[in-house]
Amino acid sequence: MVDKPERIPALRLEKLDHGFTQGDRRIDVLKEACATFYPGETVALLGPSGAGKSTLLHIAGLLEQPDSGAVIIDGVDCGKLADNERTRMRRMEVGFVYQFHHLLPEFTALENVMLPQLILGLSKSQAEERARSLLEMLGLKDRWDHRPSELSGGEQQRVAIARAVANRPKILLADEPTGNLDPSTAGRVFEELMRLVSEEGVAAVIATHNLELAARMDRTLRLAEGHLIEEEVVEVEIDS
Repeated sequence: MVDKPERIPALRLEKLDHGFTQGDRRIDVLKEACATFYPGETVALLGPSGAGKSTLLHIAGLLEQPDSGAVIIDGVDCGKLADNERTRMRRMEVGFVYQFHHLLPEFTALENVMLPQLILGLSKSQAEERARSLLEMLGLKDRWDHRPSELSGGEQQRVAIARAVANRPKILLADEPTGNLDPSTAGRVFEELMRLVSEEGVAAVIATHNLELAARMDRTLRLAEGHLIEEEVVEVEIDS
């Protein structure tokens, strides 16, 4: 009998505590928050506004330091890294997508996706080949020479998604990535995002208020009173 290979997490959050002081009052945002995320899966992050979802994503993406606890990316405890090593880890292993695309307006879609690769040291030809491949995968083959102002909202967000995975990160962190789009466009962008996650083998953590989109992901975590709680997937039958 051959043992199945152990699944290696792309990201582990271990007993994260984080908060701030407001006047003489301590406000705890995270309380021993724990979670594990694996390559190729999509995980919905739910919780009311102000619950700390964005803070959790920033800590997971090495943009903020927790008060205590550990962020472990591909087996590396990032709390033990020097600042320059954390920056390199973030550039190589983490991709971010926000509600607003934050594309650079003076560059084309192709150039926006090339830039993070060039910063990492890839040649122009390598960066362009990867950017063209991603944009074609996301249905933007005929739009890569357009600047953001010439693209629709959905197209801009797809460029932002391509940029986020351009450096082949282990982790994709998305904060309300379809929250600024109409329902129809949001659905199409979400489908493209799910397909890209599967094909690229990236672990995706997606903060959303959209319960319909959350139900289509592999797992759901809810942030409640600082704790991360895994929710059971409930299949809803729709009458025909």
